[in-house]
Amino acid sequence: MKAIIGISAYYHDSAAILLIDGCIVAAAQEERFTRKKHDSSFPKHAIAYVLQEAGLDGKDISYVAFYEKPFIKFERLLETYHAFAPKGLQSFVKAIPVWIKDKLYMKRILKKELETFGICSKILFPEHHLSHAASAFYPSPYEEAVVLTVDGVGEWATTTICRGNKETITLLRELQFPHSLGLLYSAFTYYCGFRVNSGEYKLMGLAPYGMLSERTLQYISLIKDFLVDIREDGSFLLNMDYFDYATGLKMTNNRKWTKLFGLPPRKPEGELTQEYMDMAYAIQQVTEEILLKLVATAKQLSGCENLVMAGGVALNCVANGKIQRSGLFENYYIQPAAGDAGGAIGAAFAVWHIYLQEKRTCEKPDGMSGAYLGPSFSDKDIRNMIRKAGAVAKRLDDVALYDKTAVLLDKGFIVGWFQGCMEFGPRALGNRSILADPRNTDMQKKLNLKIKYRESFRPFAPTVLEEDVARYFELDVPSPYMLLVAEIKPEYRLAVPDDYNDFSYFEKLYYHRSVLQAITHVDFTGRVQTVTELSNFRYYALLKAFKELTGCSVLVNTSFNVRGEPIVCTPEDAYTCFMSTEIDFLVLGNWFFCKNDQPKENIKEINKELID
Repeated sequence: MKAIIGISAYYHDSAAILLIDGCIVAAAQEERFTRKKHDSSFPKHAIAYVLQEAGLDGKDISYVAFYEKPFIKFERLLETYHAFAPKGLQSFVKAIPVWIKDKLYMKRILKKELETFGICSKILFPEHHLSHAASAFYPSPYEEAVVLTVDGVGEWATTTICRGNKETITLLRELQFPHSLGLLYSAFTYYCGFRVNSGEYKLMGLAPYGMLSERTLQYISLIKDFLVDIREDGSFLLNMDYFDYATGLKMTNNRKWTKLFGLPPRKPEGELTQEYMDMAYAIQQVTEEILLKLVATAKQLSGCENLVMAGGVALNCVANGKIQRSGLFENYYIQPAAGDAGGAIGAAFAVWHIYLQEKRTCEKPDGMSGAYLGPSFSDKDIRNMIRKAGAVAKRLDDVALYDKTAVLLDKGFIVGWFQGCMEFGPRALGNRSILADPRNTDMQKKLNLKIKYRESFRPFAPTVLEEDVARYFELDVPSPYMLLVAEIKPEYRLAVPDDYNDFSYFEKLYYHRSVLQAITHVDFTGRVQTVTELSNFRYYALLKAFKELTGCSVLVNTSFNVRGEPIVCTPEDAYTCFMSTEIDFLVLGNWFFCKNDQPKENIKEINKELID
């Protein structure tokens, strides 16, 4: 037996995974245990979990894989400061001491942390984008594929095109820092008032509120004329006069951007005017254009029929949907933990297949086990939580549980749904989810304002039985990881006025436009998750029960958390979230909780000042 622990840490979304003889046994993000969103610290709780899950001790670990090469990253830092000097002195003075004190000695730091688990094995350092590429290719079901990785930056690379063939990954093309699609998108995230490295999905959700108008066409032209020079092969150059991220302490040169676009950076939580919505629309269009050109180049270079993707930009599910619909490839696969957390998976696989040269076996539908790789909790664990909390709950058998939950959803109630193994990656896929009826016209507003405590424009994702996906959506492939956006079928849309696109933000937000209103975004799209009996038996059974009751096989599925908090991990986390929001009912395994039955002293207040 060879056991490999993969680690990502010290930037954002730290995580640990355990690979045994080439199979992923367990994986988790550190934030789920510490309750600190995007926690970047050494993933000690995640490592403790994966070891416990496999029943291993530290001495059983053969290798440890870290998801990037710190020395090359430091080289890039020094060369960048040198190239831009004398600019960036303030940033240089702030960054260099941290590197000299800690990050340059990453191997020593890792060894010290790992020794607390009794792990004394060899530590290997695959490059950042190799870790991304490996995370996408090796768990994919394809023996051969072209691999596209796009993110902010690793060591030097920001975009790579590779060919994966059996156990090998060969680099075909590479784009290097400071020219980065991920950082370009993050710059607009920052300028529109959202937090970099966590608010990009908000920018994506805001984009459909922008309009294809004279202003958005002007914004697109300004982006292409002044900010990014796009080549036909998808490569590009950024005009660094407009960006400060290379050596500064912020993403953009605000003075130049204000002059260019005619509006200042939006303050966080400031008013969302149409100009910022149009800006979001413009950068989303430019991003999609670049990605489609990159995908076409990947096809031309490789001749492959299979495309796999990873890197933070691969979480742009709107672009993913357009790539899938382009028809350039027969098959597509996106790593569900496409960001840095998933780099831990790729690092471990790189050690297994490249360093150790072990043979690869392609699994169907993939090697990710549905991304259900985190902790699970027994009936006894839930009983203990109930006793300690003084909670009131009733245990139901499976059929009664599904039927009762379906009835409550049909009546317009909101249910916290906690089952089995926690998901790995940014999406709740039916095991740590908040569920609701998509047909309810007020549900999107209620979920955002009274459950999630987040911006009202944010859309909610539909979960659908895989066999019914083509009934509701313009989608003819599975989407198990909620990474493809597709249009709602015309028969589920409602007529809108001719001037719908000219509506104000709030008019468009709350206009009754769909039979499935709660999951239909303002542009008649949804971020689809498909479910099979094999992928998630219990969630599938609930969807079937809801379909039998209502004729509708779609549910709203949003992550079980409030804004600013990680997805819940434990029964205690779930009960706390349940008691601090307006979720009506909670299901933990087979245990059923009604809010009105709970002791009043268990009600907790969310400190909204701490919500990011």
